[in-house]
Amino acid sequence: MIRFAAIPILTAALAACSPAQIGTDVTRRAARTVVLPVVSANTPEPAASLATDCILANASNRELNMLARDMGTRAGTLTEQNIRTILAKPATQSCIAGKGLAPVVI
Repeated sequence: MIRFAAIPILTAALAACSPAQIGTDVTRRAARTVVLPVVSANTPEPAASLATDCILANASNRELNMLARDMGTRAGTLTEQNIRTILAKPATQSCIAGKGLAPVVI
């Protein structure tokens, strides 16, 4: 009886997950694996992780896709420039300052 009670709960939980949201989450995680090493080159942890969160939070979907493309490879100059562009956005700078971090240099 208890097993059958769990079925509606699981069904509701799965229905809340949209394929688009899952795709966005996967792209964001892939982009993080690209951005974090670039930020970590000049910024120590945990500040690098916090700054990476700000960069990803303020990246457009197009920017996230461009960053995620480089997953599994060393970031090149174009990727570093994309990160600098996102980093230069006022919202990204506000996020970094709001976390009490020093300015991030790429």
